[in-house]
Amino acid sequence: MQNGRVEFVSGLVDIVGSDHVLTDPDLTAGYCTDWTRRFSGAPVAVVRPADVVEVAAVVRLCDRMGTPVVPQGGNTGLVGGGVPRGGEVLLSTSRLSLIDDLDAVTGQIDVGAGTTLAAVHERLAGTSWRFPIDFGSRDRATVGGMVSTNAGGVLAMRHGTMSSRLGGLEAVLADGSVIRRMLGLIKDGTGYDLGALLTGAEGTLGVVTAARLRLASVPRHRVTALIGCATLDEAIDLCRAALSVVSVESLELMAPECVPTGSATVLLDCAADDDPTEELAALVERAVGVVDVAVASDSVRRAELWAVRDAIPEAVLARGVPLKLDVAVPWPGFARFHHEVVRVVVAIAPDATVWRFGHAGDGNVHVNVTGLDPDDPLAHTIEDRVLRLAVACGGTIAAEHGIGIAKREWLGATRSPTEIAAFRRIKQALDPGGTLNPGVILP
Repeated sequence: MQNGRVEFVSGLVDIVGSDHVLTDPDLTAGYCTDWTRRFSGAPVAVVRPADVVEVAAVVRLCDRMGTPVVPQGGNTGLVGGGVPRGGEVLLSTSRLSLIDDLDAVTGQIDVGAGTTLAAVHERLAGTSWRFPIDFGSRDRATVGGMVSTNAGGVLAMRHGTMSSRLGGLEAVLADGSVIRRMLGLIKDGTGYDLGALLTGAEGTLGVVTAARLRLASVPRHRVTALIGCATLDEAIDLCRAALSVVSVESLELMAPECVPTGSATVLLDCAADDDPTEELAALVERAVGVVDVAVASDSVRRAELWAVRDAIPEAVLARGVPLKLDVAVPWPGFARFHHEVVRVVVAIAPDATVWRFGHAGDGNVHVNVTGLDPDDPLAHTIEDRVLRLAVACGGTIAAEHGIGIAKREWLGATRSPTEIAAFRRIKQALDPGGTLNPGVILP
């Protein structure tokens, strides 16, 4: 067995070079545990291919040897879908970071799967184009991981998730074959959209190696407002009213426990070619229960207002390893969920703190629970009740981070038996050997 492992690792070295096959635990440690610290495992090796040819060769070797492959981007996931469970090859896309020239006519750009979101934004700085997806982990989150989880972030209410920003995709299938369709066409009626199939698949059907991104024009004016409200219900009413304001492109809700002032707080961004300040002022004037307003149009001050929202995850983590539950609830059930989730958690763990924040514009609620060990059996009970509450409110158990390992047992709460059976048939057709990210999504 040991000789076979040595031969296998030697085969990986032949493909990517010795500097990019890591087996020393001190070198692989950073790849082996996810951001929540709940999920980890020891891989056979961490492999860092340089291009799609090397990715294909690595996957082909692993498929032939019966060794599972876990694709990993920036390792910012929260559900254990991008870290090894034990005995796999972890395929890091970190070196697939090339960014091609901007196609300024169509507003599209080709990028490698290992390109960080921040790098995409930086590449477009100073042009008339932007990539309209953003979130706090932009410095680490990669395009491949964003495709694989169909990530959205703070701008999704107006610009959609990754599925709506893709003009094409390149990926390696389980047998090492490569699919590439990066035409960037608005219309392409030539059969199955394989790129769409791999979007949200969490690396279980193919390893994303590159993507063609659809961009958006840069608006001439941007205004950010941080608005404190007397009650959570009044903050929710303000968010509901903001949905109909055309210039609002991001809308964040922070429950009182998330903000130092202890008031329910709304953060919104307006973006338009015409100055949206008057439209924003009219929205605030109509709102009930507003106790404080800060408005900024310059980039420095706007960043300071956004820092209030971006600081929440670190503030939560400072209280200990949180139980992180990422759900989405449609507006008819939005207020109900926000109120009932606290009662549900406290009834199980009276000393726990429930943190509620997220992207109100698309119904995404980040529920974080501190004050108990995530491995405590009570944590599992809380997870079950919160996820089922989201479904009871008309929503879904996973908004941005996927199913991964953490939410497999609840997939049936939000997907029908027929859908899950179809998932299994697709998995069997594209990955009959179970090479790619086994155990993720499907219970």
